[in-house]
Amino acid sequence: MKYAYTILYVEDVEKTMSFYENAFGFQKKFITPEHDYGELLSGETTIAFASHSLGNSNFKKGFKQLSINEKPNGIEMAFTTENIEDDFNKAIKAGAIEYEPIIEKPWGQKVGYLRDINGFLIEICTPIKN
Repeated sequence: MKYAYTILYVEDVEKTMSFYENAFGFQKKFITPEHDYGELLSGETTIAFASHSLGNSNFKKGFKQLSINEKPNGIEMAFTTENIEDDFNKAIKAGAIEYEPIIEKPWGQKVGYLRDINGFLIEICTPIKN
């Protein structure tokens, strides 16, 4: 077994992919002709986006759509960087919203939290040094 994808269900796949390209530097890997599903080049695990309408067709019992106006769900994506302050600010300039400022943890790692344009939580952090 291998962890292959994280798929986030969003209102606008193309707009979300553009945000992730501008905010975090990921590149587009694939998008369907209908623009209802797309993937980013993001390392070992693919970050993918699917439209709410595709989600509704996949999940007959429905699903909870995230709203930027509500508290985020208890899940996050974490991106590591050696340039946390610069990358954190770059994401904000691209449209991310600061959720928690960058702080240094007792073990020396720097961590800050953002919300993307859909309301998903994103942790920007330095790698943990062993």
